[in-house]
Formats: sequence, C-alpha cells, structure tokens
Amino acid sequence: MKPMRPTDSTPAPRPAPGPAPRSAPGPPDDSRCPRPHAGADVATTASGPRAGGPESRGIDLVPDAERGGRPRDLFAVWAAPNVSYLSFVVGAALVLMGLTLPQALGVILVGNLVWICTGVVAAAGPVAGTSGSVVSRAVYGVRGNRAMVVVAGWLIAAAYLALNWSAASVAGIGLAARLGLPAGPAVDATVICLVAAGTLLIAVFGYALIVRLYTALSVALTVVFAVVTGYVLAAADLSYAPAEPLTGAALAAALGAGFTLVASAPLSYGNSPDLARYLPADSSPVAVAGWTALGAYLPSVVFTAVGALAATGLDMSDPEAALEGVLPGWFVPVFVVAVVVNTMANNGMTAYSAGLAVQSVGVRLARIPAVLVIGILGTTMTLYAILVFDFLTGVSAMLQLVVVVTGPVMAVAMTDLVLRRNRYSGPDLLEQRRGGPYWYHGGVHWAGVLALSGGALAAVLWVRTTFWTGPIAAALGAVDLSVPAGMTVAAAVYWVATRALGTIPRA
Repeated sequence: MKPMRPTDSTPAPRPAPGPAPRSAPGPPDDSRCPRPHAGADVATTASGPRAGGPESRGIDLVPDAERGGRPRDLFAVWAAPNVSYLSFVVGAALVLMGLTLPQALGVILVGNLVWICTGVVAAAGPVAGTSGSVVSRAVYGVRGNRAMVVVAGWLIAAAYLALNWSAASVAGIGLAARLGLPAGPAVDATVICLVAAGTLLIAVFGYALIVRLYTALSVALTVVFAVVTGYVLAAADLSYAPAEPLTGAALAAALGAGFTLVASAPLSYGNSPDLARYLPADSSPVAVAGWTALGAYLPSVVFTAVGALAATGLDMSDPEAALEGVLPGWFVPVFVVAVVVNTMANNGMTAYSAGLAVQSVGVRLARIPAVLVIGILGTTMTLYAILVFDFLTGVSAMLQLVVVVTGPVMAVAMTDLVLRRNRYSGPDLLEQRRGGPYWYHGGVHWAGVLALSGGALAAVLWVRTTFWTGPIAAALGAVDLSVPAGMTVAAAVYWVATRALGTIPRA
C-alpha cells in the first residue's frame, strides 16, 4: 500500500503497510487455533515473531500466545513510512496546479483525513488474527476475493513498489554521481537493485523487525526532515500568490484534483489489518483505528505542507534539485540517505503485505518466497521506469487511475466492518471448502462484487487524468470527484445488496 492528477506530472506518495509473520499452531486447547477443516488454508509449522530472524508465518491464524503489544505501538509503525520525500513532492504539486498557499494547506488537511478510513479497516486485524487479504473473503467470497486481491494486492502493490523505488533510485543515482562514480545504466541498475534488496530484507525479517525498527526510524527521519524544513522555510515566500489566480470551474477542478492526489496515499492501504493482527484480540478497535490514523496523518500533513511552502520560493518542477539547492553541501548526502531509508521503510511494509496476498489467493508459496516474487516484479518495473521511461512519466502512467479501484475497495471494507460490528472469525475466514462460512454462491459474494464494480464505474465517470476524463467530470468543468463518488456508491450498493440478499445477519 500509500495518484498523479491531470494538471500535474508529479508523483503521489505511496505509503505502504505490511502484514505479519507466520507461526506454529497454538496448543491443543487454544480456541483461536483449532484444527483446520479440509479445504482451509494450512500453513507449514512456523515460528512466532522474532526480531533476530526471518518471520515465516503466513496467513495462518495468530495464536493468543504469540500476540502482544499495545495499539499505540502502531503510531511509530505508520509514522516512519510517512516521513517522506514524496510528501514534499505532492505538496509542491498542489501549488504548481495553481492553488494559493492557504488553498493548498486546506486540501492537505482535508485530504489526509482519509487516513481515518485506513485506521478503521485496521481494527479488523486483532479480531480476525489474520491478514487483510483474508479478511476480505467476508466481502467478496472465497473465489471472488482472489480476483480482487490479484488487482489490489499484487498489481497495485508492485506499482507502488516501483514508484517508491524509482524516487529513491533517482536520489541514489544522484548521490553516486556526487561520489564520482561513472554515470551509466550499470550504475543505475546497481543502485536500484541495492535499494530493492534492502527493502526486501525488511519484508523477509517481517513484523517483529518492523515494529522495533520503525520506532527508531520515525525519530531519525523526523530529525533529518526537520532540518530540511528549516532550510525550506528560510526560502519560502509566505506572501506568494499565483500569477493568474484560479477562479470558478478552474479552481474547483484544481481543488478536486488536489484532493484526489492527497487521498490516493491513504486509500492504497487497504491492507492495514496486517500490521494490527498481532495485537491481543481484545484490543480496543477505537485505539487501533486512532493510533494507525494519527501515526500516518501527522507526518503526512506536516511534510506535505512543507512541500507546498517550498513551491512558493523554489522551482519545485525538479524537486530533488530544488531541495538540494538550499541545503548545505555536507547535508545533501544525509538527506539522500534519509530518502532511501524512508523508501525502504515504506516498501518493506508493502512487500510484506503483498507476500501475504500471494498466499491468500491460493498460491502454494511460503511467505518469504512470496515476498521475493512480488519484489522481483516491482524491481523489474523500476528498472523499466528508470532506464526506459523518465521517472515522472512512469509514475504518472502507473498511478493516475489507482483511486478508481482503491477508493471503492476501502469503502466496501469499511461498510462490511460496520455491518458486522467488527465481528470476524479467523478460523471461518481461513475455511475455503464448498459450503464454508464465506463460500456464499459458488464462492462469490455478489454484494461485494456489485459494490466494487458500481463504485469503480462511478469513479471512472468522475475521474480526470491526462489521458481520460469521465463524462460527468467533463460536463462539470473537469472537476475530479472520483474519490467521494466511488466510495459513496460502493458503500451504498454494498449496504443495500447485503440487506437484500441477507448475507450479513442483522445484529
């Protein structure tokens, strides 16, 4: 998990969460780890979370004996990947669209409220004790979920891996040139592969490492980016006004595009239950949701706002050059290393969750090989984006339409959680046989499929990109309301369809 909008060619950040490791079955009397039925997901014997070694747990149920921690631990886990260079880029993009500084700051504050959705969905993790890509079987059915996860769990995850690795690689390649290394495809490819390898190590070592490491990273990255902020504020023009202020339909279009750009990051984190599933089952869902949302919201708002401020006094059409231009020479390598480390933190969570998604669709791979498969796909896409396309073109092409899918997916997940009152049974979710609890009709929950399809269609009609403007958006002056339209329709259709089909018992 963490799109480019029509009026801008700058990348959107992809913060991305990741799942938890896989473990051995609990003792015979552990009610949360019953013997699996035929057709259930069966994981090989695995160890619990250990910071000193790779995590092997996949999507199998987390026994009570291996749970621990507090919801507030999630704050640092979500803060580290969101202390981000790409937040600077997105903030600058808002001003480059023609918004005034107050307008840009308003969009940043409102757009980042979508992190609340990410937090709400995370509340299912402790209750279910399994990954988000398994919890979504309740929404789409055993078979229907496979198709959804292939798109939202594999392809979009690989695209975001490539996005963040591209950003880090561009910075790393610049640092290599500063150090006197010869420019060329060989050096570029080496930098990309080193960044990817470091990221995949985090994903392989897994949940325990993420929880411990990201607390330190959130502090270290905040210190570095605070220094950058100081230099940006010194160069900012607080009296800035666009040469031609936007009004009327043009202003509405820019505000809509900016909101979609900012909201695209939190909407990409539908796998947020993965990082909460090791918490005790009786953890407060409000606390889980609150600490998850707050950990991501605060750094996202602060550093996206700094990016907007930077665009008032610097030429942020080339953000890397602009930021390095105001920093002292000795600090530039520190900044570049921070960008790379942040990317590893961000993509480590993404690769971790994507590995669980591979397992949840029935691929017979242990978690670590599954992580490596998705990592190879993301690395290949990054090599292509850097060595064949230019960075911004590659990012824009990948992400402009992502919200058409991620918005409705998030809305349906939240609606399901509300309708069920967050009552999920891990053993039932892991049951895949015909006639199982989430088999529905032929393995498909048509309420979920209809809701996702309807929400995606509504989003397509309202979206505006460089290569497609929906008919409704075009009729209203190219105003992009794809996020609220897609989420509202998806939630409404799911609510009505589940009531009509009687697939979710009334409390």
